[in-house]
Amino acid sequence: MFFRQLATKEATLSYFFGCGGKGYGIAVDVVAGDEDWFIKEAEAAKVKISYVIDTHVHADHYSGGLALARQVGAPYCLHESNRGRVGFAFEPLHDGQRLDAGNVAIDVLHTPGHTPDSICLLVTDKRRGEAPWFVITGDMLFVGAVGRPDLAGQEREMAGQIHDSLHGKILALPGEVEIYPGHTSGSVCGAGISGKPASTVAFEKRWNPLLSMDRASFIDALTKEIPPRPAAMERMVAVNLGR
Repeated sequence: MFFRQLATKEATLSYFFGCGGKGYGIAVDVVAGDEDWFIKEAEAAKVKISYVIDTHVHADHYSGGLALARQVGAPYCLHESNRGRVGFAFEPLHDGQRLDAGNVAIDVLHTPGHTPDSICLLVTDKRRGEAPWFVITGDMLFVGAVGRPDLAGQEREMAGQIHDSLHGKILALPGEVEIYPGHTSGSVCGAGISGKPASTVAFEKRWNPLLSMDRASFIDALTKEIPPRPAAMERMVAVNLGR
């Protein structure tokens, strides 16, 4: 397996990984303007970009996912809840679905809360074994923090969904599974995000203060200190929806 993490605009982290031996590449959370980087990385790795995935419809930056997918002829993937919401064709993903990319398997975890359509991607390198290696958590779980719950309104309800998604899907994974989030420090998508761009399930369970709280305390804490909304958020969402 090859793996690349790209630090880009708005403290966003994008990903490109896949199976070099069989020529598969997966691009995740591409930021507009970075499309050529993915194409060059694919050429260097001698792979085809097989899937382009956004973990959710972003509100803090313009997505380059659809543009990249069209440029390379790959499917552009979002969670199925975006049917009828976006103004373009996409490949719908559903909870529990597995994408096969040569010796790499990507399991889709629907983790609503930050947004209703948020997904995480659990990745296994089958050449190393059948146990998952890492999870790309989008804006659901960061190093030292969790995603903001207010972008879709109903802050307390969404905070409860974040708690349920984290404990039902992410924190149930083996402790050694690595965590790769959608942002690092400086992002407005969560409060108190660390500058470290990766962690593990076990480390976050031990040191992320929100993850040891009961559900009611978690909701209170997460809704008490919400960062200002991203500048031009409504415009970004509209563009990313294709409207």
